[in-house]
Amino acid sequence: MKKMKLFPWMAACAALYIGGLAQAQQAAPAGQVSLPTVPTPPASAEVVSRPPAATDPQAIRVLLSPELETVLASQMLGRVANVHVGLGEKVSKGKTLLSFDCSEANARLRMAQAEYANAKESLDAKERLRKLDAAGDTEVMLAKTMADKAKAAISLSQVQTGQCVVKAPFAGHVVKLHVKPAQGVNVGVPLLEMVSDGPLKLRLNVPSRWLHALKVGTAFEVAIDETRKTYPAKVTAINARVDAVAQTVELEAHIEGQPAELLAGMSGVARFPESVQQ
Repeated sequence: MKKMKLFPWMAACAALYIGGLAQAQQAAPAGQVSLPTVPTPPASAEVVSRPPAATDPQAIRVLLSPELETVLASQMLGRVANVHVGLGEKVSKGKTLLSFDCSEANARLRMAQAEYANAKESLDAKERLRKLDAAGDTEVMLAKTMADKAKAAISLSQVQTGQCVVKAPFAGHVVKLHVKPAQGVNVGVPLLEMVSDGPLKLRLNVPSRWLHALKVGTAFEVAIDETRKTYPAKVTAINARVDAVAQTVELEAHIEGQPAELLAGMSGVARFPESVQQ
């Protein structure tokens, strides 16, 4: 048998391996094999699900809404000449809010007035001739029809001219402006938004099971978030239909008095007496 020739470096590696194996056997207890220790990753933090905070059954969210609110839209195609109000400005009923450039509408009105004058003169002439038996009834009727048509054209032009000025439909405040001077607009484009200047109403949804005790005039308290004050209120309207999915009914209410610090869009929490919730 041929003897395998060992290189010096191979002999050194073998000696190191045998020495390390002997040390591992000495350190391990009898009958056990010591294996290399693999570090384990740290255990992830345990996720603790906390129960939701208990809600107050008496707390009902409410919203302050104006008695009247509207979006005024353009009724004509034209160019905005002037905007006479600013954001948040208080206006009275009938005040001019915005005006259009009405050069074309005024020209059509003058044209209609001229056509009516011509048709009226022709009608008067036909009526004089009819008295002299120089014109028939048909000619007089046709002349009268043309005069009536021209008069109707004047009325149409006057309506179009009246649309050049946008006036406040009620007393209130301007809450949003959609256009600026010299801006061209089409028919139906929003111009500005208004809310009425008067007592605000509360809008809220309560559980339908409270209907046995709710009625118009039921008193409760409402805490407004923005003012951090509590105000007395009374129910003024109850919806005639219950939301079958949410099992709620919509209410409207008014805050007693007219606190000056309250504004439309504020919200808060309403709390009803225990007699209503039983």
